[in-house]
Amino acid sequence: MARTQVVAVPRDTNVAQVSSTKIGLISDVKNLYEGKPDSRGKSTWVDKYPDDLEEAAENADSARYALLIRNKKAYDGRKKLAIDSIVVQSPFLKKSLGHILKDYPGVTPSLDRLTFKTPFKPLVHRWANLATALEAEDDLEPKCHLDLFHRTMKEELQDDLKARDDYILNRVITWSTCWMIFEPGVLIFATEDKEQVALRLKSGSYITTQHGNAFSLDCEYVDWDGERFGLGSTRKLIYEFPGTTAITKLTAFPLHYHENLSKVKKELIDRGKAFEALSGYRYKHYKGVAMGHGVCSTIKYNVESRIILDTYAWNRFNPNRQVVLSNLSLPRQSSARNEESSEDADSDYGDDELDAAFANGIDQPGEVRPQALTKEQLLLCSSTLKGYSLKNKKWLMFTISAVGDIKWDDRAFESLVLPSDHKELILALTESQMVNKDTFDDVIQGKGRGMIMLLSGPPGVGKTLTAESVAENMRAPLYMMSAGDLGLDSCNVESSLSNVLEMSTKWNAVLLLDEADVFLEQRSAHDLERNKLVSIFLRMLEYYEGILFLTTNRVDHIDPAFQSRIHISMQYNELSLSSRRHVWSNFLSSSAFSTDDIEKLARYKMNGREIKNVLKIAKLLAGRKDEELGVRHVESVLAVEKRGVL
Repeated sequence: MARTQVVAVPRDTNVAQVSSTKIGLISDVKNLYEGKPDSRGKSTWVDKYPDDLEEAAENADSARYALLIRNKKAYDGRKKLAIDSIVVQSPFLKKSLGHILKDYPGVTPSLDRLTFKTPFKPLVHRWANLATALEAEDDLEPKCHLDLFHRTMKEELQDDLKARDDYILNRVITWSTCWMIFEPGVLIFATEDKEQVALRLKSGSYITTQHGNAFSLDCEYVDWDGERFGLGSTRKLIYEFPGTTAITKLTAFPLHYHENLSKVKKELIDRGKAFEALSGYRYKHYKGVAMGHGVCSTIKYNVESRIILDTYAWNRFNPNRQVVLSNLSLPRQSSARNEESSEDADSDYGDDELDAAFANGIDQPGEVRPQALTKEQLLLCSSTLKGYSLKNKKWLMFTISAVGDIKWDDRAFESLVLPSDHKELILALTESQMVNKDTFDDVIQGKGRGMIMLLSGPPGVGKTLTAESVAENMRAPLYMMSAGDLGLDSCNVESSLSNVLEMSTKWNAVLLLDEADVFLEQRSAHDLERNKLVSIFLRMLEYYEGILFLTTNRVDHIDPAFQSRIHISMQYNELSLSSRRHVWSNFLSSSAFSTDDIEKLARYKMNGREIKNVLKIAKLLAGRKDEELGVRHVESVLAVEKRGVL
């Protein structure tokens, strides 16, 4: 529908005259001017030219000068006028300042109008460079312009420069002058959760937060996003404080002020090398505090577990907290105080595409590795890496210093109480599956590639130990889950199980679903919700490509549909006399128990878990009496429990 044009008509205007005027056909400009404000401070547009305007100061005449200095009234009691800003017009000065202020953020000396505003941070930070350039200049005219600029700025900045030098000499600073020691590009030292870190300053500014006024340091550091090294961003805040404080007492301060500079740099570079070596997929042990993300803040966890370091997987399973990095560039040489030289520039990590696939193991053949980091980049490496704790079942950030190698138990598979032909079969199947999982496929692509084993029998006969010892023998991660980890809601079960199966496949992990009765039990017409769980489990097992151990005590109640999906089913019986003898011998291999003692203990009808519990209590009893563990302590526990002898 066409919109109706409404025209305001003054009372003394002829209506017929306005209605006959054609709008917008005069090819010219009509200027309107802001009118004087009324009592409410409101103004309107008028066509009368203002009569109180001054002539513009910047014109053809002012353009002839090398510098334009804009002055304003000063209120500090030391001078009448202070410089508000300076416009550099001299081409000689612009060329010189291009070298003096190279890489300084926010400054482009090649612009037609190069303006510096109070407090002239770039010039304060690069004052030494300005003085050096003046001395080094040989050409008369450029030197004359540079000398003019130097004298002008020295007169304006002499109080600030004197105060800065005095603070630095005494190694103290005030909050209002913090900016003087934080030049963009300088290396910053700080601590994060008791870990020392080095950062590179991008910019600093004064801000107001909900906790008070603060000087904000926007910094960058080297991190790993799962495919390549890059620069991450972080912020450090120095909250307002009265008077002066020692520079090294600030929450973050320039690295070159550190009292043990050589030592801390060596420690940071060594940790950077460890960070570089741990990038990619790594299966490690961890003992220490790890950080996780809560609803509103970071949560700390005490972790002592085997972990998988894998930032690629972190991004895959934590889409809302993906690691996003900018390109890794050459170290800035902007600060004369940066100790790092450009000698490592040849090994700079460029912008080349790195097609690092989601690793299935450590240092896979043909895996593309990122280019080596330079010395300064190693110094700037993050103190943490992202990964997964197999015991806590959480995605966490792990401190590099608490990551260690796994101490493998080479006796785990040997101690397994099974007939030798059964052990050989299990080992052959799992090892072959790990190597040849892609060689067999179903009619439908990607279907039926996994290896599923059902272990059934009474408690304490070694079902769980079988999966644990197989993983230990293969040096592969063991992911243990139960029905409690997956939940009982069908929607949550499908999502959780899908993630677990995908993670286990990518990491070549051995997956153990302990006490899987709730998922394996035969479906009925009266429990539709549990039928959903069984159906989900059946469908997802079809496409699992890894090794899965299922344990159950109720093999007679398994749904028939599982029979065709299980590759091998093993029945574990009650421990025989020889089996119990073997279990006792394994537990007491380092104790002074005779063969007769072990033979006597083996006559008690117990499973493996019960034997372990009895020995644990016996050791506590012996420790209470400050005695070495002996057969009498074990017999005392057995007597209390009234264990029968066969």
